[in-house]
Amino acid sequence: MATRVLIIDDDPDIRDVINITLSKDGYECFEASNGEEGLSAIQSKSPNLVLVDYQMPKMNGPEVCRQVKKDILLRHLPIIMVTGKGEMTDKIEGIDSGADDYIVKPFEPKELLARIRMVLRRTKIDQESNPLTRLPGNIPIVSELTRRIENNTPLAVCYADLNNFKSYNDTYGFENGDNVIRETARVLIRATQDAGCLDVFIGHIGGDDFVIITVPSMADKICEKIIEYFDAIAPAFYNQTDRAQGYIVAKDRQDVERHIPIMGISIGVVANEHRKIESPVQVGEIGAELKHYAKKSNKSNYVKDQRKDF
Repeated sequence: MATRVLIIDDDPDIRDVINITLSKDGYECFEASNGEEGLSAIQSKSPNLVLVDYQMPKMNGPEVCRQVKKDILLRHLPIIMVTGKGEMTDKIEGIDSGADDYIVKPFEPKELLARIRMVLRRTKIDQESNPLTRLPGNIPIVSELTRRIENNTPLAVCYADLNNFKSYNDTYGFENGDNVIRETARVLIRATQDAGCLDVFIGHIGGDDFVIITVPSMADKICEKIIEYFDAIAPAFYNQTDRAQGYIVAKDRQDVERHIPIMGISIGVVANEHRKIESPVQVGEIGAELKHYAKKSNKSNYVKDQRKDF
């Protein structure tokens, strides 16, 4: 899959030059003509790297960088500042705002390509993150679970996914579905922060499946806040008609047309409080079983494993 590069520049000629240069080298490019448009494209199109001009209308390059880097879901996105400003103070402001590198116009195409490759190598950790949410993916999830299990750390693993997401995705389209996934990630982050949990790990397994690794004493509070926050925003994902009636008309997984309720979130909680957990595979199997029970209520819900080995 080609590396996706967003070019943010108010000069269409510069955008064309960069686009042609990168496209010849196999990159997939898309463009924005100002900072505000660029931020919107970052949110909706999930680029692998951003090239942003220093001076632009509506929002300049350094401000774009600051907005991106303060967002926990986007802060690992590499940004190169591309500008005609060569003064040292401007370079310093660009770097201080969060840019990963800086190149001055006019530039040699080979130098731009080399800098892009360098920045992508430095951010290789992103390959272990989910490209949509920037949360840690399966490799770091398994590593974190293994570490805590081997260290006999008090452990609670919350497996979360969305009720009726497939029907929503089929009806509203993948772009809206991707937005739901990103907003769900924000809900999980906000819920763990507001719960006051310090020892927490949030991962994105894929699709609408997430995992939160915490301690048993915090699991209930985190789950309650996740449900509260998700249920508060879920109606906004729908148009006025569907929101008012509380459902969409769509086909279920058996291809039968029926009324599909507004999305909710289901969570299965696996803990080593009363039973021995020996591997990430065991955690995954128990978590899937618990999520299945949580979904039976057909509304946002969480179920904890109450079984005891000792």
